[in-house]
Amino acid sequence: MTISAKIIADSIYTNSRITTFELEYPRFIHSQILTHRLFSKNSSSSRAQPVTKLIEYIEENPVVPSHLGQNQAGMQAKTEEVAEKEEALRYWKTATDHAIRFARGMGGLGVHKQVVNRLLEPFSHIKVVLTATEFGNFFEQRLHHDAQPEIQRLAQCMFAAMRANSPEELSLGEWHTPYVKHTRTESGQLIYGDNLSEENALKLSVSCCAQVSYRKLDDSLEKALELYDRLVESRPPHLSPTEHQATPMTFPKNVWSNKAQTHMDKDHYLWSGNFKGWNQYRHTL
Repeated sequence: MTISAKIIADSIYTNSRITTFELEYPRFIHSQILTHRLFSKNSSSSRAQPVTKLIEYIEENPVVPSHLGQNQAGMQAKTEEVAEKEEALRYWKTATDHAIRFARGMGGLGVHKQVVNRLLEPFSHIKVVLTATEFGNFFEQRLHHDAQPEIQRLAQCMFAAMRANSPEELSLGEWHTPYVKHTRTESGQLIYGDNLSEENALKLSVSCCAQVSYRKLDDSLEKALELYDRLVESRPPHLSPTEHQATPMTFPKNVWSNKAQTHMDKDHYLWSGNFKGWNQYRHTL
């Protein structure tokens, strides 16, 4: 079973930090991640992956619960692991094998993957691109000993990665662009990728964040521009991948200065969607 957290982009302006993770974890804890509404997320989709590819990945890297606590009242298994642990794990393995067999059978009948893959979800991993400016509540909840062990481990990985990483200092007008690397000239000018324009850097970043839905990554500019147009210009548009890019607010408190700012909190800090102190690309479109 895989639980991992890798920082893709990490930026800071004054004291305001924005971080983008590429995460992988068991799909069965994904609903708990979704309860944290300050996160922008794109994730690998059961509707997008071929049945054979998903089965192959499950067979190579099966999801197995990391802790089998003894049943008791309440949400947490606070006591030691169940006495018949090995037998319990055999039941889980048998359920995995049956799900794969039934999925192959339905796939053989020509049933679409958006239905067949639902059988496999409890035994599969999910890959997620996640961006936020506020992680405090998440860490308070998910590092706690009452959290489910798998999401607690994910939170530990994320917390350790943020503590170990030094965010890149950005200036006003510069953009946080996950999957598009930054360099600087001797004079301090920010260069996006292979000398991309700011517009194309944003489109490439959007494209790469969207591609997590089918576990592939094509970071060519031609592919990016084509996919960006399909996402943004289609009706209805699919704009969630445009939530990961952001630029610092000129005035993060008290002063409304552009259309990307969506609301002010009770402490008079300005927000753009779910980002505090950063203008979210989605709200500039």
